[in-house]
Amino acid sequence: MKMIDVTNSHYELVTQQLANTDASVIKVFTIGPTSVIYSEAPSHTNIVMVNKKRPIRQKEIDFTIKRLLLQDNRDQVDILEGHNFIEIEYYGEMNKLSHA
Repeated sequence: MKMIDVTNSHYELVTQQLANTDASVIKVFTIGPTSVIYSEAPSHTNIVMVNKKRPIRQKEIDFTIKRLLLQDNRDQVDILEGHNFIEIEYYGEMNKLSHA
């Protein structure tokens, strides 16, 4: 599985998120047809995964947690699952993406 950083292609989304939220880092990635929006704030980290054509696969969720949150433990995150989207929230200290 390959994660591609496409943040530069989403200037408006990144600008709006930085202006209207407490986020200090916004990154946008793709895993094939799945879009991944990573948001890092002082008190939490938030990841939204969206695929307009199909539900998000379990292996995509596990890969994203390992790659962006730099951990394997799903017990340390809250996962909200929708039809074609997933929201992952993590509160606490970790090796965040911006420090990797």
